[in-house]
Amino acid sequence: MSETIRILGVAGSLRQGSLNRALLRAAADVAPEGVVIETFDLLAVPLYNGDVEAGGDPEGVAAFKAAIRAADGVLFVCPEYNHGVPGVMKNAVDWASRPPSGAALSGKPVGIIGASPGQTGTARGQSQLRQAFEFTNSFCLPQPEILVFRAHEKFDAEGRLTDEATAKYLARYVAALAAWIVRFRDGG
Repeated sequence: MSETIRILGVAGSLRQGSLNRALLRAAADVAPEGVVIETFDLLAVPLYNGDVEAGGDPEGVAAFKAAIRAADGVLFVCPEYNHGVPGVMKNAVDWASRPPSGAALSGKPVGIIGASPGQTGTARGQSQLRQAFEFTNSFCLPQPEILVFRAHEKFDAEGRLTDEATAKYLARYVAALAAWIVRFRDGG
């Protein structure tokens, strides 16, 4: 990889102590040389409302769309609430899919990872998010997958990833996502 690959990282939880925010920080920490993960906080993105959109994108939405467009790819770090995609994450995807022609996510390579205290990680939430990317015409990395289960046991009190096996797999995932992004960036 000759030039820097810029990945926008988005955590689907607004809570500062979120395991998924911690996973996003860990992904940035293990990114290989030449890969930079910059984060965007969804706190500034209001609930989607077509009436609001008709008057122009709110500042937080405009910033989110601009960040997506400026990045080579997007890493969505998806929690799972009640066996599904949390509203914060789905709302962000909804805004980024508007307007349908020329949407920020259209043609963008994306990846999905997630962490949960449960035994199945974020499998259902990731599956639902993957379906949304079919509509947005985003190119979602099919494999590998990261479903960090029992995540509360893999991070310390400060939110640092302490599980060596998870850290190694996360590093492989970020490298695979970077290679996926290059395929699309270079027209392959």
